[in-house]
Amino acid sequence: MELEGKLAVVTGVSKGIGLATVEALLNKGSIVAGWGRTAPDLKHEHFHFFECDVRYNESVQRAFDQTISQLGTHVQVLVNNAGLGIAGLLEDMSLEDWHTMFETNVNGIFYCTRLIVPGMKELGEGHIINISSIAGTTGVEQMSGYCGTKHAVRGISHSLYKEVRDYGVKVTCIYPGSVQTNFFDNIESITVSDNMMRPEDIASTILHAIESHPNYHHVDIEVRPLMPKGRRQK
Repeated sequence: MELEGKLAVVTGVSKGIGLATVEALLNKGSIVAGWGRTAPDLKHEHFHFFECDVRYNESVQRAFDQTISQLGTHVQVLVNNAGLGIAGLLEDMSLEDWHTMFETNVNGIFYCTRLIVPGMKELGEGHIINISSIAGTTGVEQMSGYCGTKHAVRGISHSLYKEVRDYGVKVTCIYPGSVQTNFFDNIESITVSDNMMRPEDIASTILHAIESHPNYHHVDIEVRPLMPKGRRQK
């Protein structure tokens, strides 16, 4: 897809992968609607922030309506990036934390995508990027809730792409390993380090998938840091 002048929606834009993706899209000439609870520290003539908590359908509907009314076009790119993880043994996990993860990571994708897909089908062009995780391909001790949500993202992505592919709409699911973001702020067992991938690395992968030939479809992309524990010494 040629990104110049295209309207893209990115969720979870305050920092990390979301913000890096917004900046990458703007550099390609896209018009970007950022949906999030907190506005990023970003000023650009083609960036428009709409307050949105993806846990709530009413909030997503309001952001969608504002985006369409103010920017006046169909959405051609959707990056479902908003998400969070809370660590803990399954039997110790509070109902609130469990529901927060599923409402954000799973329901949020449903609320956003269901509104944008009809316009993409009408245009005969569109690309949906869902950010899963390595945790969406395996199990991780003390991360059962988070893993459950990211496995759900994988299943949703695989089913959706088969529903929309014949309309010229792509769905790509990305599974990052460790990235230097605030995701680990509340996970005491992991410390952010320079050995992790950078948010802009994930953003570059997102752009690579979106800019591919119309008949070339990246379904799954797994990315990891090359040396997660640093370079081995001889």
